[in-house]
Amino acid sequence: MNGRQTVLSAIRGALSGVPDSERPDEVPTSHGRRADHMGPDVVGLFVERAAEYRATVVRVPPSGAAAAVGHALARTGARSLVVPPGLPENLVPEGEWSLLADVPPLTVGQLDAADAVVTTVAAAIAVTGTVTLDHGPGQGRRALTLLPDQHICVVRADQIAPDVPEAWGLLDHCRPLTLISGPSATSDIELDRVEGVHGPRILDIVVVGDT
Repeated sequence: MNGRQTVLSAIRGALSGVPDSERPDEVPTSHGRRADHMGPDVVGLFVERAAEYRATVVRVPPSGAAAAVGHALARTGARSLVVPPGLPENLVPEGEWSLLADVPPLTVGQLDAADAVVTTVAAAIAVTGTVTLDHGPGQGRRALTLLPDQHICVVRADQIAPDVPEAWGLLDHCRPLTLISGPSATSDIELDRVEGVHGPRILDIVVVGDT
C-alpha cells in the first residue's frame, strides 16, 4: 500500500459511521465558541504565546496606544518611522522621529534605510501568538513590513481569535495574507538562530483594550 492509499484508507475508516444523508454544514463545529484548551483569557494567552516567539508585547488601554508605540521606538533607538496609508492618527506617537509616509510609494532603498514601521493588523491568533495582515488600510503593502528593522503591530483585543479556524473567519480570503509569529528568524545547519534575515529583526506588539 502506497502513501496515497494509506491516507484514503484512513479517511474511509473515519467516515464509515457517517450517514450518507448527512451534509458537512449540518455538523456542529467549534466556530464561534472557545475551545476548552484555550482557557478563559484569550488575550492573555495571545500575549503569552507571542512573547514565547520573542516578540515584545505590552497591553494598554486605548488612550495609551500611541505612547506604547513611542516607547517601543525609544527602546531600540529608532529615528525614522514608516507610516502606511490609512493608519489611524491616534497611533502615531509624538517625538523627534522622522515620519515617512508611503505616498507616493517609498523606494526599496528608503524602506531599507528606515528604522521602523508601525501597522495595524487584520486579526491575531491566541494559541499560536500570530498576527495576520491583509495589507488593507493601516497595514500597508508587504514590503513595508519586510525591510525596516523593527515592526510595531497594534492589535485591538477584539481582533484576537482563540484559534486558527476562528481567525480565518475574520479574514478576507481574496486579499494577500501575511502571518507573523515573532521576529524573522532562521537557523543554519548547526541550529544557530539568526534573526532579521528575511524580515524585521525586532517585533513589538501593542495590544489595545481594557486592561
